Amino acid sequence: MEMDSPRSPEAEIGHRVEDLWEVAEPQLSPSEKLNSCFEDIPVASFPLTHLSQVIEISSDASLAETVEILSKNKILSAPIRNVEAPEDASWMDKYIGIVEFAGIAMWLLSQSDAAANGTAGSAAGSPVANLVARLGSFTFRRTSSGRVETTTESESDEAASVAGSFFETLTSSEFYKNTKVGDISGSFRWAPFLALQMSDTFLTMLLLLSKYRMKSLPVVEVGGDKIENIITQSSVVHMLAECVGLPWFESWGTKKLSELGLPIMKPYKLVKINEDQPVLKAFQLMREKGVGGLPVMDSSAAKAIGNISIRDVQYLLTAPKIYKEHRTITAKDFLTAVRHHLQEQHVASPLLHGVITCKKDDTIKDVILKLDSEKIHRIYVVDDEGNTEGVITLRDIISKLVHEPRHYFGDFFDGVVPLPPNSTV
Repeated sequence: MEMDSPRSPEAEIGHRVEDLWEVAEPQLSPSEKLNSCFEDIPVASFPLTHLSQVIEISSDASLAETVEILSKNKILSAPIRNVEAPEDASWMDKYIGIVEFAGIAMWLLSQSDAAANGTAGSAAGSPVANLVARLGSFTFRRTSSGRVETTTESESDEAASVAGSFFETLTSSEFYKNTKVGDISGSFRWAPFLALQMSDTFLTMLLLLSKYRMKSLPVVEVGGDKIENIITQSSVVHMLAECVGLPWFESWGTKKLSELGLPIMKPYKLVKINEDQPVLKAFQLMREKGVGGLPVMDSSAAKAIGNISIRDVQYLLTAPKIYKEHRTITAKDFLTAVRHHLQEQHVASPLLHGVITCKKDDTIKDVILKLDSEKIHRIYVVDDEGNTEGVITLRDIISKLVHEPRHYFGDFFDGVVPLPPNSTV
């Protein structure tokens, strides 16, 4: 069923793809035709962010202020503006990176680990070493009953509540309040700062957001001095949802997940956490495995009761009530506490709902519509008994839309700032 006119800016892009699809060389395969269509549309055509302007973080903002800005504006990342750059500086000199909840959480955990282990950069008397000294060195152990608990060197009552103490001490520390976001931008590079130019193509954008694992892409003018737009994986999937009904989309979107090789990850490789494990372990696993979220499994370890993503660390950093009411914050306790917090604050969030699932026989269109309507970044694949057997992310979906031609990027990555030698992520 073809629509008479675009219902949104995203749907207008879909119509442009449709026009290109109809005149594409007939000998091309459907995959090659899609590549060709997206190669002919410039990034400048992508709808602007829903915000009136791109939210920026000043390089002299503290970690606490940065978390507050991201949380208040309901965004996961923002470009860091160098306050020392002159007004007439180009965008390359004006911005020093992109900060994400993920990056802040990973940096804090890595710094605490380093200080607890007495490694370089955590000399006695340093702010991070003093902070960890107050927190205690924490580890995870499994008791005779099989329950995983958080412990420290001491078995005091205070040690038993180390998970709550960790965040309570952290968020009240001068270290957290005084460390500038500009100071940590060179310590981790969760998302490399790589900008698209307005003349770059949709194909370039889609490949960077999928195969090259970028989560967001700033868009700049050649020779410009500001970021014109930020394109995220979520905004691309929303664009796809707005294209439902167009012939080009239906020819691809009606394919079953199993036909497209989804889920990509094998069941035994799925990173997950049990409901009675400390929530701190969830964030550590995300750091260790390089994933943005994981399912919380019930006592049978077969069914997911919830999902925790890296952005959910914001609740431990901005809502003290969540951890102050729990001696040990298990993953299940965390989900319950956050839901209560969101209900009290009258805030809409995917965390208020149950786990969103799909089956291998569902179409990719079904999954796109679920992800877009629920505003989530991953959906879990279950069998007929409801057992979790896989996950599909936004990146997975985009990766099935296009493929990278041989030597496509050429020297595109020349000049991109490399990972710092002391990078932790």
